Amino acid sequence: MQTRPAALETVFVDVPEIAVEAYEAALASACATVGFFKDDATGDWRIEGVKQAGANEDGLAAALLLAALVSGVTAPLQRHATPAEGWLARTRAAFPQQLIGRRFAIRGSHVTAPPIPGRVTLMLDAGLAFGSGEHGSTRGCLTVLERVARRHPRRVLDLGTGSGILAIAAAKALRRKVLATDIEPWSVRVARENARRNGAGGLVRVRRADGWADRAIKRGAPYDLVFANILARPLMAMARHLAVSLAPGGEAILAGLLSQQANAVLAAHRRLGMKLAVRHREGAWTTLLLKR
Repeated sequence: MQTRPAALETVFVDVPEIAVEAYEAALASACATVGFFKDDATGDWRIEGVKQAGANEDGLAAALLLAALVSGVTAPLQRHATPAEGWLARTRAAFPQQLIGRRFAIRGSHVTAPPIPGRVTLMLDAGLAFGSGEHGSTRGCLTVLERVARRHPRRVLDLGTGSGILAIAAAKALRRKVLATDIEPWSVRVARENARRNGAGGLVRVRRADGWADRAIKRGAPYDLVFANILARPLMAMARHLAVSLAPGGEAILAGLLSQQANAVLAAHRRLGMKLAVRHREGAWTTLLLKR
């Protein structure tokens, strides 16, 4: 007897650019996959996600309320049914192997071609968790990691790991152990599974943690390299924790920033003695490499 796939729905909001990060985070808290598209005619952005129909409604409502409070923009949630039959197949078809910079290749499990010599292959399936390589901030982090890898950092932290993609990339490229943390239990489970599937389970330690206050994060300091691909406001709020947790000469890759937010994040860290090493832009998103 064949089991009918769970009913899916697409939920979406239309917001101005200043509210993109807040509403993207809100939808990502309840949806298996989230995308965003700019309307060049109006300048507004559509943030949309796909989730199981009727699931995570309370959490989504709370996240949307928080997004409205943080951004000052109230956007009504809209939705429509999404045919479950063939949805994953269509998603995978739209997720071909991606080559990022000179060192990395990201592919889904549906890609059967041999790995490309000289590149670190990362296998992640689209829709499993935030961070499968399409997002400009993820691509920016991987591109900047290429530069950092030449200096062979030893103690590495991925704060807000999501799918685990950055932790796995660092572990495989550097052959170092990486502590990867996230506040969401679902992300922790997905990141562990992704690390295992990529042969990095012995190098990537994934832990549920609420930021810098976590004991394991404190014990692991000082760090030679920290990833923080999160949001602009949390990055500014945590600037002091980052500065004191980096080893002398340590570096931090900060992302999740719309380009107009980068200067504010940079200023918050410069006040604490951090120096800008690299500013990398991918579309609307900017990645900063800072050095202590």
